[in-house]
Amino acid sequence: MDAHPPENLYPYTVSRPIYSNPTFEEDNERQAREERTLRERLSRTCGCSGRQALKVVKGVFPVIDWLSRYPIREWLPSDVISGVSTGLVCSLQGLAYALLVSVAPVYGLYSAFFPILTYFLLGTSRHISVGPFPVTCLMVGSVVLTLAPDDHFLLPGNVTGVNGTEADGIVVDVEAMEAQRIMVASSMTVLVGLFQVVMGLLQVGFLVRYLSDPLVGGFTTAAAFHVLISQLKIVLSVPTNNHSGCFSILYTLIDVFTNIRQTNRADLAAGLLTIVIVMAVKEVNSKFRHKIPVPIPIEVIVTVVAAGISYATELESRYGASIVHSIPRGFAPAQPPNTELLWNILGSSFSTAVVGYAVAVSVAKVYAAKHDYTINGNQELIAFGFSNVFCGCFSGFVASTALSRTAVQESTGGKSQVAGIISAVMVMIVILALGNLLEPLQKSVLAAIVIANLKGMFMQVTEVPTLWRQNRADCFIWLATCLASVVLGLDVGLLAGLVFEMGTVVVRTQFPACSTLGNIPGTNIYRNMKDYKNIAEVPGIKIFKCNAPIYFANIDYFKERLRVTVGFDSVRVFKKRNKALKKIHKLIKKGKLRATETGEVVSEVSLGVDNKGFESEQDSGRESGQVEDGDWPVPEVEVRVDWALELPVRVSVPKVQIHSLVLDFSAVSFLDVVAVKSLRLVIKEFLRIGVNVYIAGCDDEIVRKMEALSFFDEEVTRDLLFLSVHDAILFIKLETANGSMQDAMVEGLSLLQDCKEPPPFTEEEDLIETYDNQHRAIHGLSN
Repeated sequence: MDAHPPENLYPYTVSRPIYSNPTFEEDNERQAREERTLRERLSRTCGCSGRQALKVVKGVFPVIDWLSRYPIREWLPSDVISGVSTGLVCSLQGLAYALLVSVAPVYGLYSAFFPILTYFLLGTSRHISVGPFPVTCLMVGSVVLTLAPDDHFLLPGNVTGVNGTEADGIVVDVEAMEAQRIMVASSMTVLVGLFQVVMGLLQVGFLVRYLSDPLVGGFTTAAAFHVLISQLKIVLSVPTNNHSGCFSILYTLIDVFTNIRQTNRADLAAGLLTIVIVMAVKEVNSKFRHKIPVPIPIEVIVTVVAAGISYATELESRYGASIVHSIPRGFAPAQPPNTELLWNILGSSFSTAVVGYAVAVSVAKVYAAKHDYTINGNQELIAFGFSNVFCGCFSGFVASTALSRTAVQESTGGKSQVAGIISAVMVMIVILALGNLLEPLQKSVLAAIVIANLKGMFMQVTEVPTLWRQNRADCFIWLATCLASVVLGLDVGLLAGLVFEMGTVVVRTQFPACSTLGNIPGTNIYRNMKDYKNIAEVPGIKIFKCNAPIYFANIDYFKERLRVTVGFDSVRVFKKRNKALKKIHKLIKKGKLRATETGEVVSEVSLGVDNKGFESEQDSGRESGQVEDGDWPVPEVEVRVDWALELPVRVSVPKVQIHSLVLDFSAVSFLDVVAVKSLRLVIKEFLRIGVNVYIAGCDDEIVRKMEALSFFDEEVTRDLLFLSVHDAILFIKLETANGSMQDAMVEGLSLLQDCKEPPPFTEEEDLIETYDNQHRAIHGLSN
C-alpha cells in the first residue's frame, strides 16, 4: 500500500444543524460552573488528613520519597563513581570561581560544599550538581568590588606587616579587605536565598518564564565576555583598577593594555598552556563520549601537575608568579549577614536570585526530560533559597549549577543526589586535608580553567544567524540583551533586556496580524485570501480575523484594520447618509422631489422636459394658493433610498458593498473592558447602516468574559455568536435566501419625516464613537 496516499482520497461528510452559540448551548445543555466561596476554598486547601500531611511532608522534603525507593545495588556503584569525579571538579571550579567573586580561593571550596547538603534534602532534580556558577559569581563579584574596592583599604607606605602588600609606596590591608569582601559576598548570598525562598513560598516560580531562551542566551554570552576580561588580567598578572557598572569591560581593557609590559611570563605561559590543554581534552571527551566510560578529569590533572611544577621550580620566588598562597584547613565559623549592607545590595540580589534560579531550572529540565521524570519549579526555588541562606551563613557565595559540572555528574553514571553527597564529601576532604597541597598553584591556572569552561557560552553566538532566519524579534532580543549587558553591566543589562523583551511582546500584540478570509470552494475551510489562489470571497460578506488578544492597547489598530478590510468607515457612511436624507427630506417638503407609490424618490422634472398637459394635485394646490412654498405635506408613503444608485442630491456617500460582516475570534484569547466596550460600539455602528455583524469561533471563556463585562444588550444580543465561521456564513445565506435580511442598499426615510436629527447614541457611547468626540472628551477632562 502506498505510504503517501493522494490528496482527497478519503473525503468525509458531516451533517449537523447550523449552530449559533445559544442554540448549541440549549441543545447540549450547557452547565453553569460551580463557584466556590473563599471559605470553601480555604477549607479545602487547609484541610488536614494523614494522607494530606504525608503528601505535604514529601513535597517539602522530596528526599523522603525517592530515598525510600532508592535501588542500592543498581544505583549506588554508579553514584559513587560519579560523586568522586564530580567532587574533584567541584573543588577545582570552586577555587577558580572564587577569583570571579574577588575573594580568597578557600571560600570557593565552602561554596562548593554547603549548598549540596541542603539541596540533597529539598531538591527535586536527581542530576544537577549544585555549586558556584560563573555568571552569578561575576554578579556577586561586581557588587563586592563596588562596596569593597582596594581604595578603601590603603595604608601609608611606611606601614608594613604580614597583613599588607606594598606597591608604589602604598600598602593595601589585605586581611581587612578580604574580611570585608567575604562579608559583602556572604550577606548578598543570604539575601539572594531569602528572595528565592519567598518566591517559592508565594508560588511565583512562573516568573522565570519571562526570561526567554534568546534573552538568557544573550545575557550569558555577555556574562562570558565579562568573565573573560576579568580573568584576562589574572592570566597576564598585570595590575588593574577595580571597575564595575557601565563600560567596566572597556575600562578594564584599557588598564590591561596600559600595563601590558608588566605581564608575568611564567603566569602567561601557564595560563595559555592550561587553556589549550583543557579545551583540547574536553573536545576529545565530547567527541568520544560513547567510547570513553568516564570523561578524562583534565582540570584535576592540570591542577595537580601545575601545583607540582610550581612547587618544584619555586615559580613565586624565582619568577614572581602569583600563587594561591594560603588555603586554611577546616571550616570558617558561622556568622550572620551584615544587615547594614542589605539595602545597598537589594536590587543586585534580586536579579542574581532570578538568574541563578533560571539557569538551574533550565539545566534541571534538560536532564529531567532526558531521564523521564519531572521537577517542581517552586520547590526548586525553596531548595536553592535555603541552600544559599545556609551557604551564606558559612562564608560562601551564591550557588546555582553549571552545565559542565552537571554534565560530568550525569555522564559518569550519576543516578541521584547521592552522587551529590559523595561529591560534597570529596570537597570536604580537600578542605580538611588536601588544601595545603594546592597552595603553590598559580592563579593564572585557575583563571585559565575558568576561561576554558566558557566555550559553551561563547558558542551561543552561532544561534544568532538561526534566530535571524526563524524569528527576527527573538534575534533582536538576543542582540539587545547581549549588547546592554556588555556595555551597562550585568544587572542593568538584564533589566534592559527584559524591558526590551516585554516591549517586543507589547508591539507584537499591539499590531497583530489581521486578515481577510475566503472560502475554499466546496469545503467549510476558510483561509487568508492572500495565501491561496483557489479561494473565493463570499459575495456580500466580509470575514475578518484577528490573531491576537484584543485589549486597550490594540483596539484602535483592530478598528483601523477592520475599516481597511470592509473598505469604508461606518461612522462616516452614517453621517453622509444622514446628510443626504436631510437634503432629500427638505427637497420633498419643498416639492422639488416626490415619492412614488412604491416609496421611490423621483424628481419633479423628468429628463429636463416639463409636461405642461399634466396637472397634479400639488400643482393645482400651488396655483390656488392653498399652501405656502416649502410647507406642502409629505405623502403618507415610506420613502426609500437606494444607496447603490446615483442620489438626487449632491452628497458623496461612500458605497457599502456588503450586507454582513463576520468576525473570526477563534484566535482571540483575551478581551478587556475597553475592548468589549469599543467592540460593542463598532457592532452598533455597522448595524445602523444596515450591515449585520456576527462573531464566530469564540471560546467559552471569551463568551463568559463578554457576559461578565456586559457586552450584550438589546441591540447586540447573544444571537450574533456562532460556533464557527461556516455556521455564520450558512446562516447568512439562509436568511438572505428567505428574504428576511434587510437590504443594506435601501434605507427608509419615514423616521426623518417627524425628526430632523438622526437618532443619537447615548452620551457614553458617543464619547467613544468618533475621534472628534474623543478629542472633545479629553478636552473636557482637562478642564
